[in-house]
Amino acid sequence: MSWLIIASCVILCCSFSSFFRLEKLGALKWDKVVHGNQAWRLITCIWLHAGVIHLLANMLSLIFIGIRLEQQFGFSTLSVPFCSGSVLSSLFIQRSISVAASGALFGLLGLMLSELLTNWTIYTNKATALITLTVIIVINLAMGILPHVDNFAHIGGFLTDFLLGFVLLLRPQFGWVGRKHLPAGARVTSKHKAYQYLFLVIAMVLLIAGFTVGLVMLFRGENGHDHCSWCHYLSCVPTSKWHCGN
Repeated sequence: MSWLIIASCVILCCSFSSFFRLEKLGALKWDKVVHGNQAWRLITCIWLHAGVIHLLANMLSLIFIGIRLEQQFGFSTLSVPFCSGSVLSSLFIQRSISVAASGALFGLLGLMLSELLTNWTIYTNKATALITLTVIIVINLAMGILPHVDNFAHIGGFLTDFLLGFVLLLRPQFGWVGRKHLPAGARVTSKHKAYQYLFLVIAMVLLIAGFTVGLVMLFRGENGHDHCSWCHYLSCVPTSKWHCGN
């Protein structure tokens, strides 16, 4: 059975609850994580949803985006994105709760983008694919500026898994043949390009540095807005139709 179906069943069982009970069920809440020694909420929050529409929207996105990646790279690789996005959300959203796997879904978009870039030489029609994927990502991130949407989880999931893609999704270059399949004395070409290894090293450094800084700031009780006065616009832009409040 596909891991997508299993995940859907688990999320379905965990999602149908009234909003005021979400905190008790494991929703992400800053003071509980920092002062209540409940770091597990960084993971459990992704299995909860605020309602049926919220659940269905995420499940449809998961089906359309996740199946292709799972078929190409397997379950173990794709299980990583489901633990991303929560740290950035906790740093910037500290007065309300956050739920859902939206950060992980944006992580899948990040994986698709970095997989395309790091395996650039083996694709045809790559410019078209890059433009199409970029437009999809921009439109979805832009929707996150609506009120009551945790766009910090979206951004955190996207950035984390965009970097992870350079580490996990390397493919052999077109025409590469393993040593055991070559005749004796034949010249063995490199399995990967030099730029792929460069991307991998840079991504690893940024991932380790980013997670270290983020977790240290989180468990020291710091507020991300104190270090970025304009970042609140990334999650909500006030207009004449709505107000963002705090």
